[in-house]
Amino acid sequence: MASRKESATASAAVMAPTTGTLDSPVKQIQIEGLVVLKIIKHYQEEGQGSEVVQGVLLGLVVEDRLEITNCFPFPQHTEDDADFDEVQYQMEMMRSLRHVNIDHLHVGWYQSTYYGSFVSRALLDSQFSYQHAIEESVVLIYDPIKTAQGSLSLKAYRLTPKLMEICKEKDFTPEGLKKANIGFEHMFEEVPIIIKNSHLINVLMWDLEDKSTVADKHELLNLSSSNHLEKSLQLLMDRVDDMSQDIVKYNTYSRNLSKQQQQKHQYLQRRQQENVQRQTRGEPALPEEDISKMFKPPQAPPRMDTLLIAGQINNYCQNVKEFTSQNLGKLFMAEALQGHN
Repeated sequence: MASRKESATASAAVMAPTTGTLDSPVKQIQIEGLVVLKIIKHYQEEGQGSEVVQGVLLGLVVEDRLEITNCFPFPQHTEDDADFDEVQYQMEMMRSLRHVNIDHLHVGWYQSTYYGSFVSRALLDSQFSYQHAIEESVVLIYDPIKTAQGSLSLKAYRLTPKLMEICKEKDFTPEGLKKANIGFEHMFEEVPIIIKNSHLINVLMWDLEDKSTVADKHELLNLSSSNHLEKSLQLLMDRVDDMSQDIVKYNTYSRNLSKQQQQKHQYLQRRQQENVQRQTRGEPALPEEDISKMFKPPQAPPRMDTLLIAGQINNYCQNVKEFTSQNLGKLFMAEALQGHN
């Protein structure tokens, strides 16, 4: 996936709009219903289980609204396809769309997720590259598992200005993150999405709704939670274990740093006392030494990964909260119906 994201961000830099950046950030996303169907179809055809599918979003910017009017997937290929150039493929696709008078400006990318597991360093690096090249770009996250539960799960995210500054400086040390005063809740910002359809499509949807069977409409009232909650809790526990390991690493670094500071202080005290004794004997003082070379500070563990783990844990908690809220609502409704009967 790494080479795919690098090629995607490279083409994004080439296709960046030349009209300049907007003063106001993107406050709303308007996406065509056809684009949503393409994303869903892409996962159904090529996504299997935890397999992630990705693609390019095309459209235009109108004031503070980003309009996504088209998309196309990244092609699946094996490592044996060494001659395949993804950047060239994307450029050819955009050129072909431009020839038939279809919006071809690169405005972001999309990817599927597995039980909400999308907060990662790979997504952060890719979105930073997109957003650095095209200020208004977004990433759409499609959750097929939550969608299968009965409600479309499609969310748009952007990196916050604070996180963009940190990624530009590449200062992920504990001191750098503390100075920036950034936490996991300030890493990504969600942008509201509006799905737009033409009048003909709306009429078709109303017609299909009238033709749908009663059994299909009652699917949403199923009280079974299947294995969705169990899997979400298992993933949550795995990330909590990862967080615990990172905390142990940071505590070890803090102890080593404190121990080294004590050794450095003791060494300076001994040296100062020895210089006083040499001065009383009329001997010259000890030569100056580079203390930094003698006491090299331990390498600080990167804290960005810890922030991403915390963000993913928060995302899992929100998913569990939403899922359990829906199930509790169904149970209370079923209890009320049973009491009424």
